[in-house]
Amino acid sequence: MGSLTALWNRVFAVLGRMSMYRLAYFALAALAVVAVLLSLFGLVGPDPLELIATLVVLSAVCVGVDAAAQRVLKLPWRLESSLITAHILLFVLRPTYELVGLIGIAIAAAVASLSKYVLAWRGRHIFNPAAVGATVLTLLSLAWPALGASAWWVGTPALAAPVILLGLAVLVRTEKVRVIAVFLVVAVAVAVIRTSVQYQQAGLQTEVLDLLWPVLWSSPFLFLGAFMLSEPLTLPPRRWQQFVVAGVVGVLAGWPIPVGDITLGQERALLVGNLVAFAFAVRTAVRLTLVARSEPTPTVQELTFRVHDRLAFLPGQYLELEVPHRHPDARGTRREFSIASAPADLPFVKVAFKEGKTSQALSSYKKALALVEPGDELAITGVWGDFLLPKRDAAPILMVAAGIGVTPFVSQLGQARAMGLDRDVVLVYVASDSSELAYRDEIEASGARVVVFTRDRPADLPAHWTWAQGVRLDADGLVRVVPDIAARHAYISGPAGLIAELAPALEKARSITTDAFSGY
Repeated sequence: MGSLTALWNRVFAVLGRMSMYRLAYFALAALAVVAVLLSLFGLVGPDPLELIATLVVLSAVCVGVDAAAQRVLKLPWRLESSLITAHILLFVLRPTYELVGLIGIAIAAAVASLSKYVLAWRGRHIFNPAAVGATVLTLLSLAWPALGASAWWVGTPALAAPVILLGLAVLVRTEKVRVIAVFLVVAVAVAVIRTSVQYQQAGLQTEVLDLLWPVLWSSPFLFLGAFMLSEPLTLPPRRWQQFVVAGVVGVLAGWPIPVGDITLGQERALLVGNLVAFAFAVRTAVRLTLVARSEPTPTVQELTFRVHDRLAFLPGQYLELEVPHRHPDARGTRREFSIASAPADLPFVKVAFKEGKTSQALSSYKKALALVEPGDELAITGVWGDFLLPKRDAAPILMVAAGIGVTPFVSQLGQARAMGLDRDVVLVYVASDSSELAYRDEIEASGARVVVFTRDRPADLPAHWTWAQGVRLDADGLVRVVPDIAARHAYISGPAGLIAELAPALEKARSITTDAFSGY
């Protein structure tokens, strides 16, 4: 179990070096290349010319419409978003090189891109854009069949393995593996039941396993889950809510419901799921203004913002902050930060991050963030996360933080103090040296018992703080400083490598909740 956890965290650390949007685009582009190669041997439906012509039209229209809309609305240009939409539509629509069919392709692409701004709530689109474009084209095809319609040709056995491998990379990066697994189980089970019922109605007999594999490998479920349902912008913030949405989409995709002359198939099932997600949490782009910068430690920057729109979050959740800048690198223009302030501190919200050692080592995002001055406006593009303490106040808690990983705990301890809660908390705080212990005052005010792991002895430690005095923080060291770990719910925030190192000890806890990060 420990080795699997270690492997998982190493994979996450590698994928974490790239933004989820850039990774999704690269995965889809790679899948398009694979599809073209397979088409040369007749292993997929479209031929190479159809695929290339369709992708050129989709990319040109999506990029052009997005660029025009973003210019009119004075929004930052998001090239990756345009290309992701274009590539998803490539696998959903019926590729062609005929003029009328390409007109239909262009219509679907334009509708998909426009839906991001028209079918939106306070700056955030409600529906998956590709699903909207495919649905509109399918409806138009009822009157003008030559325009084409959604075909979901990606659901072919030849593409199953590439979709699984590339899709899994995206799901690991977005931490949606379990959510999409629920969708797949539900969708496949419902589809098998539906097919079995149809066989029985026709007076035919068949084995379940004979139905299972064709449904799994020859259906578009894998692609729908990995590249469309997993889109963070159209999922609700809480994990249980995401499971509900996954289940709803799975049922509707597995057993399409007739609606007039069409069925409530893959993309329409996803649109219904998007509505359910929207009902769970009205998503919005939240405007904020930088109020102040500070340095809690010599290598940590803290940013304090004033929020101008309604913002709701729970202690321990993270936000996605967009910093538009020219020539973004592979990390993109959006990054996630654990919220360091408590909900009680609103309308002010704080985030903190560790500065790079040299300017050459910084991502383009962090360089742009360093140039943001007090008074500048940015936007939060989402709040997510299930790094939440148990609702039962009496539950004993173990918090393990490495460096700037302490920020979600600062939010949780601050909110508990604001609400007058007296929780049994032990915080194991790891830092390179005593000068890197951030938020000492806030943690001390919470009254939590703290065990400090630093190379040097921190000066003036509060009465309820202790220095580990050379105890190495590994699995054995953690048990030594927290002997009652089996009675506690463990929460750990820090690099994936540390989480893997402590896994054997953490498995003794009543429960484990992790919050891994890999830098900016």
